[in-house]
Amino acid sequence: MIQPPPQRARHRSTWPSLGAVASLWLLAHAGGSIAAEVQLRCDGTLLEARGSAERQRSAASLAFSLGLDARGSSADRALALLQERLALVRASLKRLGVRDLRVGSPSTWARPAAGGERAGFQSDLAVSGKLDPQQLQGLIRGVGGLAGVRLSPVTAEADPAAVGAGRSALLAAAYRDAEAQARPLAALIGRPQLLPLQIQLEGGGGPVMMRAEMAPPPPSAFDPAELPLPTERLTLQVQFCAVGQRR
Repeated sequence: MIQPPPQRARHRSTWPSLGAVASLWLLAHAGGSIAAEVQLRCDGTLLEARGSAERQRSAASLAFSLGLDARGSSADRALALLQERLALVRASLKRLGVRDLRVGSPSTWARPAAGGERAGFQSDLAVSGKLDPQQLQGLIRGVGGLAGVRLSPVTAEADPAAVGAGRSALLAAAYRDAEAQARPLAALIGRPQLLPLQIQLEGGGGPVMMRAEMAPPPPSAFDPAELPLPTERLTLQVQFCAVGQRR
């Protein structure tokens, strides 16, 4: 009986193909919230690690928001007083060089008698905008001290034009963090060589604006340099194929 010739086993490389390398390059240079996958064969052990990186940016502006309210014996009187207070707030903000000023439409409702106060009406609205960091003192003392103003915590913001600068370095740092977490385990199981199989970028990597809580005015001026700096964070999930050293 004639036996058919034996079939030769085909060796499949675990090294990333040219297309995979190109896909990884596109991932590193893409913006926004994305999830890119590179599917490769793993002839070793699959390991997964999460890496993260962050950097602080200098504050280019302060974003603020405030509530403004007024009360009156009638809805018309409450609205009239609200308009007067809004004029003072708007004038004070313009003196500080406000940008992107936004004023919401007012709302009015009847207030029942409570706590020794007579029944009446209340009107309120919201105001928001941006200021240069050096105007923090004027915002807190000059605007926050006006009648009917409830100033919310301010937010330090980075320059939007500079947010994307250095993104590749942030991606590289996050990848190195994931690799550093997977490498000791790969060495422990005797497969120290790590090949990236899949990378998932979580979030847009945009700046996280840190809020500065308002406190009672101290004797010294409010210093914008003491505000928490805008922080840009990036997290990615990496699947590695751990294989032995090539001979």
